[in-house]
Amino acid sequence: MVDSNMSPEEVHRLNEALEALHFGFRAVTAHPDERLKALGYSRVHHRILYFVGRNPGCSVNELLRIMRVSKQYLNRPLRQLVEDGYIQAGQDKRDRRVKRLRLTRKGRRLEERLTGEQRTQLAEVFDRAGPQAEAGWRKVMELLGTRERRG
Repeated sequence: MVDSNMSPEEVHRLNEALEALHFGFRAVTAHPDERLKALGYSRVHHRILYFVGRNPGCSVNELLRIMRVSKQYLNRPLRQLVEDGYIQAGQDKRDRRVKRLRLTRKGRRLEERLTGEQRTQLAEVFDRAGPQAEAGWRKVMELLGTRERRG
């Protein structure tokens, strides 16, 4: 639905921004997606590896909150990563009902290969665009994320 208050020029400008977002996201995810597909995995597997890697020792419930997804969304891919030896799910020392998640050595290697390439891509484009452009991009992404959280 297009806001009737928008001029055709503004609609065009926003469509160009949406296309840039789409193609930029595709460029950042293309190679990791190929690697994941070869393993029988999808992008959600990478997201799990990434967030467990950034939050070692988190519980499954904490991971659900961090990723802002449902238990149903997370269940199968997390189970696959545990079964395939990429993530260790150990019992909490105080509450045996709680599983604490950590990347295994194998999981750290895979996560680094997948995310490392993306970090390299971002570093290259941020260097080319300059610090002001990087700051603007980060602000836009932060605002989009904040809006998403509010629903």
